Amino acid sequence: MKNGCQIQVMKIGIVTLFPGMFTALSEYGITGRAVRNKLLQLNYWNPRDYASDRHRSVDDRPYGGGPGMVMRAEPVSLAITAAKSAISANENHAAWVVYLSPQGKPLDQQHVAKLVQRQNLVLMCGRYEGVDERVLSSQIDEECSLGDFVLSGGELAAMALLDAMIRLLPGALGDADSALQDSFSNYGEDDLKNTNLLDHPHYTRPESFAGMNVPPVLLSGDHAQIELWRLQQRLGITWQKRPDLFDKMQLTAQQQQLLDAFKRVNTQTGKIDKE
Repeated sequence: MKNGCQIQVMKIGIVTLFPGMFTALSEYGITGRAVRNKLLQLNYWNPRDYASDRHRSVDDRPYGGGPGMVMRAEPVSLAITAAKSAISANENHAAWVVYLSPQGKPLDQQHVAKLVQRQNLVLMCGRYEGVDERVLSSQIDEECSLGDFVLSGGELAAMALLDAMIRLLPGALGDADSALQDSFSNYGEDDLKNTNLLDHPHYTRPESFAGMNVPPVLLSGDHAQIELWRLQQRLGITWQKRPDLFDKMQLTAQQQQLLDAFKRVNTQTGKIDKE
C-alpha cells in the first residue's frame, strides 16, 4: 500500500531443474533490489519434485531414436500446473505460460512490455533436447526466443527476459525515465512512433578524457537543444549500426532532417564512408 493505493505485484513462477541459477538475478543489482522491495514475486517449481519414480527422473530417450534425452511430459506438466495454480490463486485471470525456446518468436522491447502487462507469468525452462511435444501443445501459451542460437537450457534466456521486464516495473529504477531512454524504447514527444531506435551516447565527468571532449551541447544547459541532439544521435547511430530497424519506422520531416545532418557531419569527419 502506497499513498492509499494498492500496488499490484507482478507474480512470476519459474519451472526449472536449476532454481539456484536464478540467484544471479534475484540477489544482485537492479533486479535483486526489485525482488527485495517486493515489486515482484519469484517462485520456483522443479519438475523433479513431481517425478513419480524413486530416482526422480525427468528425462528419457526419445521415441523413434536419436541423440540426447527429452524432458518427460508428466513431471513437467505437473510442475507447470502447480505453478499456474499458485500464481493465479485469488486472481481473476490465469497465469500466462511462456516457454523459452529457440523456436519461439524473437523477443523485442515491445513484446517485453506486453508481457509485463500480463502481471502473472510462468516461465518454462527446457533442458536436454527439448520437452515432450504434448506438454507444449497443452500447457504453453507462447514460445519466446532470444535469437537464432541455441543455449544449454532456458534458464539464461528466462533471466534475460526477467531482467528486461523488471526494468519496466514502476519503482525498479532510480529514475523512472531511465527505461524510456533505453534502446528500442519510446523517447520524447517527437519520437513516440519510433520505438526501435538505439540509445544515444552517454558522457560523465571529466569533460576531457584522452584528448576527447564532451559534446558542447551537453554542457550548454539548453534542454531543448540537448533533446534534439540526443534524438539525432539515436537516429544516426541506428542508421549506422542497425539500418534494418528503419524498415519498421516512419520518420517525421524533422527526424529526416536530423538524420540527414548527422550523415553530412559524419561523412565530412570521415566517421562514415561517403556515398
